[in-house]
Order: sequence, then structure tokens, then C-alpha cells
Amino acid sequence: MEITPLEMTSVKQVSMSAKSHLGETKEEKPVKNFGEMLTDALKKTNELQLDADKMNAALAAGRIEDVSQVIVAAQKADLAMQLTLQIRNRATSAYQEIMRMQV
Repeated sequence: MEITPLEMTSVKQVSMSAKSHLGETKEEKPVKNFGEMLTDALKKTNELQLDADKMNAALAAGRIEDVSQVIVAAQKADLAMQLTLQIRNRATSAYQEIMRMQV
């Protein structure tokens, strides 16, 4: 965990850092911005949709004996799509609300 330097009146700045001896301090990963997170979520939703389509085709061809796998894949894809649509609706609603604001 990096601690920001103290603000002093002198020219010299003091830099401090600390690590937990209990092992609870983790290395910080680069933070993704909103656009990257949204792009990753859309890619994951697309992958789930494609996987569900492949499983449906395999079931129709008789290559899958356990129907529950196909149902689970279809439900995952459906939930991901519903979440994506709700996020889109909320973002659109927020944009419209901002556009209605008086400047």
C-alpha cells in the first residue's frame, strides 16, 4: 500500500510505504476505466450467447445427452443479456436526465 507523501513547507518531501506483516496487502492491479469494463462485459455476454448457441446446435445434432447443461448455458446467456439491457436502459435514462438539466 503506497502512502502519499506528506505536504511540508520545506523542499524535501518524505515518501513512505507500508506492507502488512499478516499478508493481507495485495499488489494493486491497474484500474480499468468505465469504457474498458463495459467492453469486457459486452464481450463476455457475447461469448455466453455463442456458447449457448453451440450447445443448442450440439443438442439438436444429438451430441449432448445431458439437457441440463444446455439449459444452464441458455439461462446464463439470458441473464447476461437482461443485465446488459438494464445497464443500457439506465445509461440512456441518465443521459436523458442530464440533457434535461438547465444550465
